[in-house]
Amino acid sequence: MKNLLLKLKALKDTRGQDLIEYALMAGFVAVAAGAVMPGVASSISSIFSKVGSTLAIASTQGS
Repeated sequence: MKNLLLKLKALKDTRGQDLIEYALMAGFVAVAAGAVMPGVASSISSIFSKVGSTLAIASTQGS
């Protein structure tokens, strides 16, 4: 019974939700800016590739 209550609490926990929503919004704004201003597209692509490589390194170090 205690396990079930803990699982239900975990499902109702929304503390990390805001951070994910803000990150998605920032990504959408960056993609839109790249589509509207082609000169900015290369710098946005560079930033996304740096973030991607950093996340890849972090995921391999964590395991």
